[in-house]
Amino acid sequence: MDKPLSLATDTTELLGRLGVDAALIKGGNRAVTSPTDGSEIARVHDNSEAEVKAAITAARKASLEWRDVPAPQRGELVRLFGEELRAAKDDLGRLVSIEVGKVPSEGLGEVQEMIDICDFAVGLSRQLYGLTIATERPGHRMMETWHPLGVVGVISAFNFPVAVWSWNTALAIVCGNAVVWKPSEKTPLTALACQAIFEKAAKRFGGVPKGLLDVVIGDRAVGEIMVDSPDVALVSATGSTRMGREVGPRLAQRFARSILELGGNNAGIVCPSADIDMTLNAVAFGAMGTCGQRCTSLRRLIVHEDVYDALLPKLRAAYESVSIGNPLTSDALVGPLIDRDAFENMEKALAASREMGAKVTGGGQVDVDNGGEGYYVRPAIVELDEQAGPMLQETFAPILYVVKYRDFEDAMAMHNAVGAGLSSSIFTLNMREAELFTSDSGSDCGIANVNIGTSGAEIGGAFGGEKETGGGRESGSDAWKGYMRRQTNTINYSTELPLAQGVSFDLG
Repeated sequence: MDKPLSLATDTTELLGRLGVDAALIKGGNRAVTSPTDGSEIARVHDNSEAEVKAAITAARKASLEWRDVPAPQRGELVRLFGEELRAAKDDLGRLVSIEVGKVPSEGLGEVQEMIDICDFAVGLSRQLYGLTIATERPGHRMMETWHPLGVVGVISAFNFPVAVWSWNTALAIVCGNAVVWKPSEKTPLTALACQAIFEKAAKRFGGVPKGLLDVVIGDRAVGEIMVDSPDVALVSATGSTRMGREVGPRLAQRFARSILELGGNNAGIVCPSADIDMTLNAVAFGAMGTCGQRCTSLRRLIVHEDVYDALLPKLRAAYESVSIGNPLTSDALVGPLIDRDAFENMEKALAASREMGAKVTGGGQVDVDNGGEGYYVRPAIVELDEQAGPMLQETFAPILYVVKYRDFEDAMAMHNAVGAGLSSSIFTLNMREAELFTSDSGSDCGIANVNIGTSGAEIGGAFGGEKETGGGRESGSDAWKGYMRRQTNTINYSTELPLAQGVSFDLG
């Protein structure tokens, strides 16, 4: 790949092809930089408090119209959105790489997730099913129906700037809701691009209510307006556990709903029967992919003492040889950290590990000749005698903590002994270990995998976790229910009025 003469020019051209109004990306108060080289690629305008509130008001009005559109027709809008995403895949995928620093296949893969969830949502638009429930009263029918909530607020994180938003939005739209989206202040350009792509689909659809989908840009204050607004029925927020501790109680105070997808200190257990080569590949991608900046990234590896010496030398060699570089100008597998704060947090965690006497392989900044700055690091392996210190906390960087175990019960205890509960994996050919890991007494995470890594979930399954991960679910399975309200209906088609539980109330 040839390095563009100007990353800012490349970005402007991409945004133009994607349909973004040039006025939205010039002369604003907020500079947008690329982590690939630290250069400024655009300037966007933060929305004022009045503008955010106006967007919410417009969304509320739009939701009252949109809920009366039959669900299969709502699905048609999402189908058209999926078509527009297919046409824009290369450009949007590159924009993700520029704005986040992802390698090209990951940028394109994120857009493919968007396309996949659109396909899923289109089918779902004809399957928003309820139940018919047996009733004790003759001549009566009892059933369960599902109805739109109204306005769904989406607060997304930088590391998946478009995919996670699409999980929420595709389902929210087919369920009859309007959406207001606050992207990470680090990644507003991809959000503006998605809005422009959606507007192309809306035009083909024949027009949608004004305000059905809007993007509001800014820092924490913008998110707080959404969280506190009585017109926002549900907030789906992706971010740190610290953020969730603030968002959750504020929503609960006004009895609003939340879908929280927070931290994940994810672990893998490597058993004596594990296929070492397959384990090596899964661990390498899980821990180093996206420079360790996935909520599902592998953070902890719990290895049986019988296979430790077979796996660790290969793992160290992979870490020492993995290619690191600018994803826009090289074929490197590991790109940059998002910013200086991420780099400093990684350095602090490694320093704390060394103070504990840990053996550290890798770490430190890597000099990448790309004509700019950027925080490129060597992924690190930290070998500890016990699970303690920084291993118990999530560091959003490519650090893999490794400990040995002897008894499977001890491995499970270590696995579950952290606050987060998002994703987990086990590598074993022993059926008993695999079944125990996925049983009631096994992994306490929302995702539990056997012989695959913790990272790279498909859209067909519900995504989310337990404990400090927040308990929310997005994407597939029956996650759509989170965007709707449940109603129980009883219909009397008889000439009598029997009361439930045999209660008698005879006025005659």
